[in-house]
Amino acid sequence: MSSIFSKIIAGEIPCYKIYEDGNTLAFLDIHPETKGHVLVIPKYEVDKIYDLPDEDYAALMRTVKKLSKYMEEKLGTRILWKVVGTDVPHAHVHLMPLDENWQYGKTLELTPEEFEEIRAKIAYHEGDSK
Repeated sequence: MSSIFSKIIAGEIPCYKIYEDGNTLAFLDIHPETKGHVLVIPKYEVDKIYDLPDEDYAALMRTVKKLSKYMEEKLGTRILWKVVGTDVPHAHVHLMPLDENWQYGKTLELTPEEFEEIRAKIAYHEGDSK
């Protein structure tokens, strides 16, 4: 059975896309712990990150690194990486801009306009810095 993330990759479920290449997709978490909380996923569906084939793992981590540097530049704050592995059975990495209000496990309620505003600010396009 396809995960919700595979349905997002297939375009069956909409998302606030930040970045996409041939192997990975990054989009805003709809239950963010911080404003700008991004999920980076491999397009190859596998439950656990350590079960990814080496080339897919490397592609995932290249995207995580690229987006972290870019988000840090755009937002002016450190980016926390989280790999939880229990909430959706599809490997993924959380990128969370740290701010003084962040509390582990506490989620924010954002409007569609707020999601779109942050998406526009941190969306990565080839040729952007980093």
